[in-house]
Amino acid sequence: MHSPPVPPRPRSLLLVTGLAGASLSLVVLVLVAARWSPLISLDTAVAESLHRSAVTEPGLVHVNRVLTDWVWDPWTMRVLTAAVVIALWWRGSRLLAGWVAATSLLATLVQQGLKAAVGRERPRWLDPVDSAHYAAFPSGHVMTAVVTCGLLMWLLRLHGAQQTLWWGALVLTVVSVTGVAFTRVYLGVHWLSDVVGGVLLGGTLVTFSVAGYDGYTRHHSRRQAGDEESRL
Repeated sequence: MHSPPVPPRPRSLLLVTGLAGASLSLVVLVLVAARWSPLISLDTAVAESLHRSAVTEPGLVHVNRVLTDWVWDPWTMRVLTAAVVIALWWRGSRLLAGWVAATSLLATLVQQGLKAAVGRERPRWLDPVDSAHYAAFPSGHVMTAVVTCGLLMWLLRLHGAQQTLWWGALVLTVVSVTGVAFTRVYLGVHWLSDVVGGVLLGGTLVTFSVAGYDGYTRHHSRRQAGDEESRL
């Protein structure tokens, strides 16, 4: 038996959280674009340390490549999102289906737009253990995972999922986001600040999307109630 649906969080709290995330995202973006020396030093130190480990552990590299290329790949996440959107549409929740699809599409556009705008180079190695193309900031793998998992968590809460299911999904989300962030840096295809930016941008986008949906549905409900009263 499902527990009663959990009321949505106050929109003001969502907006404050979203603004905080947007502010932090902007700070990271500016520091990356300006090539702030302390950040570059930290990125370089972390990348070099992990790369030294990776070149001596081919088995661990293989595991990380499987995880990043299949389990947490952006296309895996997009297929999962598409399946959820189709299921919602089939069940008659067409507004919600469209909202989820639009949020996922917007995340991809924002991600690609920032990559083109910032144009940050990926780490370069004489002995690479993996390769990736296009610009580095933000990490597309990480941002897509955050958006996908964040939307799924929201849908579970919106539909009043059992607490055990919701907490299980939360643990899976934390493992997935942390895991994919680690694989991208460990495999030497992203800097630490790339994955941090992906987390912040993805979380901010989901937060604003949830707040927007909450505001839209509340306004629509009030308008419907007003129309019904006017007809009485």
